[in-house]
Amino acid sequence: MGMRAEEEEEGGGGGEEAEIDRLPIDVLAQVFVMIPSFADLAQASGVCRKWKRGVKLSLGQRERLSFAGLRMDDDSAARIVGSAYALRELDISRSRWGCHVTDEGLYRISLAKCAGKLTSISLWGMTGVTDHGVVQLIARANALEHLNIGGTFITDKSLYAIANSCPHLKSIVLWSCRHVTQNGLLFLVNRCRKLESINVWGTRVPIDCFVELLNINPGLRIK
Repeated sequence: MGMRAEEEEEGGGGGEEAEIDRLPIDVLAQVFVMIPSFADLAQASGVCRKWKRGVKLSLGQRERLSFAGLRMDDDSAARIVGSAYALRELDISRSRWGCHVTDEGLYRISLAKCAGKLTSISLWGMTGVTDHGVVQLIARANALEHLNIGGTFITDKSLYAIANSCPHLKSIVLWSCRHVTQNGLLFLVNRCRKLESINVWGTRVPIDCFVELLNINPGLRIK
C-alpha cells in the first residue's frame, strides 16, 4: 500500500501517467534548465518528488540565475547558488519585493564552486551589502567581465578590490554610488585595461575626473 502511494506521488497522482512524467530524470532536468523564471521553478519543485529532484538537478546545469522579484535571504541565496555548479551569470538585484541578501550571504556565495567561473554579477540596489561583503565575493570571482553594483553604498575599498581581482572586467555600473571618489575610479581604470564601459551617473566625482579616465583609456565609454 505504501509503495503504491509513493508511485502515485511520483507520477503526480493516480490514473494514467502524464507524458512528461515518463521522461527520465536527466531529461526532465534539461526541460527545467530552459525555464528562465526561478519563481516558476519553485512552483515546479512542489509538484512531486520527481519534479523536485529534476529542479535540483537542473540547478547544477544552469548558466544563468536571477533572484530579481523574489524574497531571497542569505540562507536561500547561498544554498541555491551552491547547487549551481555551472553558473556564469548571477543576478541578485533588489526589487520591490525585497531581496534581503547581506554581507554574510555574499561571503557564503563566494565559497560556492561556481564563484571562480562567474562572468557577470549584479548587486544593483542591494543596500544591505557593504565593502566587506563585496570584497569577499570579488576575491573569488576573478573571471568577472560584467559587474553591476549601482545603488549600493560601496566605497573606493570595493573599487580597489575589483581592480586587483578582476583583470578581465569589461563593464561596471556604479550608478548613484555616492561614496566612490576620483581616486578609486582612476585606480580601477588604470588596472582594468580591458574595461570598455563604466556607468558613473549620480556619483559625486568632478567632471575633470572623466577627462583623466579618457586619458588613461581613450576608448572607454562613460555613462
